[in-house]
Amino acid sequence: MFLIKSYSIFFWSSCQSCFFIKTINTTIFLNFIFDSELNFMSSFDSPEINDNRNYNYSGFETVERKEYDVIANWITPNSSLIDLACGNGTLLEKLKKEKNISGKGVELSDSGIAICKKKNLDVQKGSIDKRLPFEDNAFDYAVCNVSIQMVMFPEILLSEMKRVAKHQILSFPNFGFYTNRIDLLFKGRMPKPMIFGYHWYDTGHIHQLSIADFYELITNVGGLKVSSNLYLPSKFKWENFLMKSFPNLFQHIPIFLLEKTNA
Repeated sequence: MFLIKSYSIFFWSSCQSCFFIKTINTTIFLNFIFDSELNFMSSFDSPEINDNRNYNYSGFETVERKEYDVIANWITPNSSLIDLACGNGTLLEKLKKEKNISGKGVELSDSGIAICKKKNLDVQKGSIDKRLPFEDNAFDYAVCNVSIQMVMFPEILLSEMKRVAKHQILSFPNFGFYTNRIDLLFKGRMPKPMIFGYHWYDTGHIHQLSIADFYELITNVGGLKVSSNLYLPSKFKWENFLMKSFPNLFQHIPIFLLEKTNA
């Protein structure tokens, strides 16, 4: 078993009649346990390179994210899709090539829009947490990848996604992830694993939420049901078991597929 004390983890083991104690730095231990989850961010996301309150996509024509393959597997070929906070259009471009979608995007950053235009993507500038300039049920899918925690009005965003599309796909950093709980418990500050190297005062992640919080938002918005909840798979079966069995504790980036329950 293990006990956590004074920022170190103590492992007790026995060898015949002998007991020994071994200490391991908490951060090293946690990074080893969920290395694939904690290091998913690209260099583009680093606060030393970018400011996630005002992303600059110049020099980043393509930014691959691990959520993209999970999202693509949910998309029906030849369907219509709106990508909200589409950035430089990497996901839109991928889905057009792999799924032959009819896709549009909404993005706030000028640099992201400029790159999307170079890729001949149909993207317009705008905020995603106010009424969207699209008709009801205009799309088969509305996608918002790791951005709901960065808007001022998440409830309006989800309501608008419900209005304009039959299915909604969202992902976000899970505030309930166990490393965040440990960091908050022992350091008494905004968990650094949650904000990816930023400080609480210089990050665009202004509305942190857990999976439990997201379910509450779905209930409050109404007219939606969860069709699927997936996560970034690990090469280790035991990690996948923990993420599936205890999602609010062990899923770092949950990915949800929602469906409207009313027309």
